[in-house]
Amino acid sequence: MRARRTGGTPLAPAAWWLRAQKSWHRARTGVRRSAVDYFRGGGSDWLALTALLLSVPALTVATVVQPLWAAPESLVLPILAGGLLLRPASLLALYTAAGVALMVEAALLDPWPNGEGRITPGTILTVAAVGLSGLLVAQFRSRVGVPWRRGGTMLFDLRERIRVQSKLPPLPPGWHREMALRPAGGQSFSGDFVIAARTGPGGRILEVVLTDVSGKGMDAGSRALLLSGAFGGLLGSLPPHAFLPAANGYLLRQDWEEGFATSVHLVLDLDSGDYELYSAGHVPALQRGAGSGEWEEKAAEGPLLGVYDGAAFDPVKGTLRPGDVLMLFTDGLVETPERELGDGMDRLTGEADRFVLGGFHGAAWHLIEAVARDVNDDRALLVISRD
Repeated sequence: MRARRTGGTPLAPAAWWLRAQKSWHRARTGVRRSAVDYFRGGGSDWLALTALLLSVPALTVATVVQPLWAAPESLVLPILAGGLLLRPASLLALYTAAGVALMVEAALLDPWPNGEGRITPGTILTVAAVGLSGLLVAQFRSRVGVPWRRGGTMLFDLRERIRVQSKLPPLPPGWHREMALRPAGGQSFSGDFVIAARTGPGGRILEVVLTDVSGKGMDAGSRALLLSGAFGGLLGSLPPHAFLPAANGYLLRQDWEEGFATSVHLVLDLDSGDYELYSAGHVPALQRGAGSGEWEEKAAEGPLLGVYDGAAFDPVKGTLRPGDVLMLFTDGLVETPERELGDGMDRLTGEADRFVLGGFHGAAWHLIEAVARDVNDDRALLVISRD
């Protein structure tokens, strides 16, 4: 039976408790939504604006009282923080407060005999230059639609996403795999990427795709991220022989001005060691036979991805026996303007022979360091060995 309120009679305890619970739920939901919006950059920036506006008079008082310790140029601190935290409209309010503060300081600070503590034209120019820089940064973020507080972490998130997609799956006992990726110029983004998956009955097939997108570093990083996601969706969803034709069609549909890429697709049977290697204009792979101790090039036939439709990709077949090693890599590791491809591959195999007794554990990173440490190009190396 519902409790009713008559005259001055208070609500029944049950009804009061129910209304309190609803009010608490609405308040908690509102706070959570506001916190999520604030974290993502979609909420109001009033909190940051209020804090920065309060810092302006605090700095002004400090400058008037102790001009040698709190110089007038200290107003660039909230202006610099505002350029990173506030929207352009909020920045104008902060800049107005900073301008008023400069006028107050100029009126209250008497010129000292030696000139300390004065508001000089240089002071005004310094504060104005920092303010203009912050406004340009804020307007750029607003124009491209980058979240104003999360903008600095978006590139970090993208970089970590590429790294997660490039992780190789664990292999059964008797197999070893490792990969090293080094972007050009020490940057965080690379035009080289790897995707891999265990497919087939019981995951007995290892499929690995190593791709080199045209360009390098930051210029190719966005295209590499897009392609790694698309290729990851194709890998394992299509028969191995259909992967590169589908990837080629995807690149053609993008209609990029610089839209070609090279790629190598390894399909390895982890039970027998038999493999097929498909290539789209990629540099040859290298296999070392345990019996002969010699390195053999494994070069499949196929054109670049994204050049023309209807391209055919013919595989080369081989077998990894116990003790054998297979290396897949991009051309940045072995080819430079000063070094031919053949010379680079000879140097790579020469350095790789040093890791034979150690089973190639930790070899990928050390090989890039030894062969192409200072090369201004993206470099990637994948090593698969059978114990």
